[in-house]
Amino acid sequence: MRVLGIETSCDETGVAIYDAKLGLLSDVLYSQVAMHAEYGGVVPELASRDHVRKLLPLIREAMQQADTTREQIGGIAYTAGPGLVGALLVGAAVGRSLAWGWQIPAVGVHHLEGHLLAPMLEENPPSFPFIALLVSGGHTMLIAVEGIGQYKIIGESLDDAVGEAFDKTAKLLGLGYPGGPILEQTAKKGDSTRFKFPRPMTDRPGLDFSFSGLKTFAMNTLHANEMNEQTKADIALAFQTAAVETLAIKCQRAIRETGIKQLVVAGGVSANSALRERLNTLVLKARARVAYPRLKFCTDNGAMIAYAGYLRLQAGELEPPRFEVRARWPIDTLTSL
Repeated sequence: MRVLGIETSCDETGVAIYDAKLGLLSDVLYSQVAMHAEYGGVVPELASRDHVRKLLPLIREAMQQADTTREQIGGIAYTAGPGLVGALLVGAAVGRSLAWGWQIPAVGVHHLEGHLLAPMLEENPPSFPFIALLVSGGHTMLIAVEGIGQYKIIGESLDDAVGEAFDKTAKLLGLGYPGGPILEQTAKKGDSTRFKFPRPMTDRPGLDFSFSGLKTFAMNTLHANEMNEQTKADIALAFQTAAVETLAIKCQRAIRETGIKQLVVAGGVSANSALRERLNTLVLKARARVAYPRLKFCTDNGAMIAYAGYLRLQAGELEPPRFEVRARWPIDTLTSL
């Protein structure tokens, strides 16, 4: 089976084609970062309109890149949630319409399941069971994964997602948008001995997270010191170190409590080099293994949707002609394969 995957959950338009025998044949992406940078964050209406403009040309490009005709496409997968409703509707409407016109099945994919399975596209994919750390601008959670659709949330953020905290702290420091990658680069110039931030909720049992306090701590630290480029870098480093160490402590605790020696890290924040370095050290000491998606698949992309959609289409799942999208969609409610 050859599957066309469509991702339009937020501010990236992604299209990819995955083949059951040949693997990933094409992957194209258009990012709206430059457009939203003017506003310091994603503007939902502008995001939806840009998906409308870009999606069909990207589908044509992906099919040309894969040297694929419409007759060779056996199914279509599109992101059905969670995400921005207007943006989701663009991908769902186009995907479902193409499937109807081409008389092939279509399936709506859970965005987080796509991220969770993205490391499966690598040469040495993880095997079940594993613990998944999903870290992005909208989500921070630990999930015990027994198989496709067998997801048990064992920890999550009680307030800000870690990516959201990165973005808010970057904005506080006047670093620009998107905040996470800029903060990481700024932190490389920081002095690690100047400030030390707390590791929230690590002094109590459990696997839940809280990151809103780190942003407040950064704000108070900034106000208590002279504002200059070095202070910004020092605060960025202290914040990043605290966030990374908090994630690592919870991952270590999850490995110990579940006995599962395999960790998968996915989502936009999984591209952070400090986080990867810390988790690589952690699993080495725990005699465990960690798997990441390649950097281009850490952020939203069509490849992860095409692959997740292929698995569900292969198992016989399909959508009726009437489709729906969901702004919120708990991942632990998915059907298992």
